[in-house]
Amino acid sequence: MTQLQTRPEGGDTVRGVTEAGNGVRSKGLGGNSVGLVGSAVIGISTVAPVYCLTSTLGSTAGEVGVQMPAVFLAGFLPMLLVAFAYRELNKAMPDCGTSFTWTVKAFGPRLGWMCGWGLVIATIIVLSNLAGVATSYFWLLAGEVTGNASIAALDDSKPVHILTCLLLIAAATAISYRGMTATKGVQYTLVGLQLVVLAVFVAMAFQKAGSGEFATGLDFSWSWLNPFAVQSFAAFTAGLSLSIFMFWGWDTCLTANEETSGSEKTPGRAALIAMVVLVVSYLATGIAAQMAVGSGDKGLGLGNPDTSDNVFAALAGPVMGPLLGILLFVAVLASAAASLQTTFIPVARTVLAMSTYEALPASYAKVHPRFKTPGRATVVAGVATGAFYTVMTLVSEHVLVDTIYALGLMICFYYALTAFACAWYFRRELTRSVRDFVYKALFPVLGGLLLTAVFGKTLYDMWDPAYGSGSSVFGVGSVFVIGVGLLLLGVVLMLLMAKRSPAFFRGEVLTKETPALVVED
Repeated sequence: MTQLQTRPEGGDTVRGVTEAGNGVRSKGLGGNSVGLVGSAVIGISTVAPVYCLTSTLGSTAGEVGVQMPAVFLAGFLPMLLVAFAYRELNKAMPDCGTSFTWTVKAFGPRLGWMCGWGLVIATIIVLSNLAGVATSYFWLLAGEVTGNASIAALDDSKPVHILTCLLLIAAATAISYRGMTATKGVQYTLVGLQLVVLAVFVAMAFQKAGSGEFATGLDFSWSWLNPFAVQSFAAFTAGLSLSIFMFWGWDTCLTANEETSGSEKTPGRAALIAMVVLVVSYLATGIAAQMAVGSGDKGLGLGNPDTSDNVFAALAGPVMGPLLGILLFVAVLASAAASLQTTFIPVARTVLAMSTYEALPASYAKVHPRFKTPGRATVVAGVATGAFYTVMTLVSEHVLVDTIYALGLMICFYYALTAFACAWYFRRELTRSVRDFVYKALFPVLGGLLLTAVFGKTLYDMWDPAYGSGSSVFGVGSVFVIGVGLLLLGVVLMLLMAKRSPAFFRGEVLTKETPALVVED
């Protein structure tokens, strides 16, 4: 068997992970807390498939029409390619800092710090959005169950909405604070509920399509899976951006690697399992819904702008009936709540790693002695999420919407950097075998290039004030200002930390390295 070995510059050669001389440090997290299934469940939960489908199914259909399933596959491709980079890097260095740690190892402290910042700020944005969606569905479900429209209307009250949102964030923070075991137990229930209800919806949608109950329904065509049939490149890239967002979060499996049994292999396998489950769920739901109601912009059509931002709210009753339709509302609430809770995992552990390696203040490196979790980092992430959502909601709902649109920029930024870091880190062994070349260079680089292209196209589109909510700052789209502004804020914070922690930025704490060409039988 061939086993990767790593050799730090001037350090010892070791098996699996590096020792003295390379700067990799133990964090004190609770090891062996999650197995393969639990890790895959956490990855699926973070992505929140039911929430993603209800919020983007209609928007994607509105952009690309019946080619929606093809765009789902196109969005899956770069994510799958990047997942191989995560798997190979995790085998060499199972570290909860993931993208941050690996990019530092490949490219040095500054680019690595910015990669970590991209992950952290993207997660904070997602957390705030998930909390808002969970709040809205909580009151919507309460109104459906009681049959009282005035209860559902409570969500329209900003004070009630914000208070409920803060309570949900506090609950999710508390569960994450108690460790991976508590997280895993909650997730089995919530993810299981999501997938079962989604399967019921798909089955009933196929049944409705077969009976021709809805006039807008369509017959299945294999052309739906052809991405080249999209009417324009602009429409394709817009749909692709939405599709990529729908797969974001699978890398949570990797950020929990130090707490997973078999930390070198299990997280990578769990990530691939999670992605396969997701793409199958998305394709089945997209095809079933399109066959049942079509992708047009009239009536129940998925592309109807009046319902495209919340498809399941419009389709629950007509497809599943009044009683089972309530289950779909429950599934969306469970999806948002489950993802809200697990999304604390990557941000807290990335902050923990950055602090451990002196890239952030040392206080964030504290691990709870009983729960073995990054307690302070988790609490700070919860407070930051609550504050961010409250301020954005009070200032302007348009700003909050545009912040969510800017999320794709952050996702492409740190995923692409990680993919390129894989190829550069393993550069000395790419000619050793076909497998090494394919999994450590070809696939990661292709994935990185695809995400870089989406990054560039999104950056170009963001300049137009019509992108997002339609607001602008001095004639420039507010989504562009927010997206680029958040990245520049990271640069400013990095410069401040460089003065506070010069050793890290001199490369003395976490050193650059490349694997040694040593083959172990």
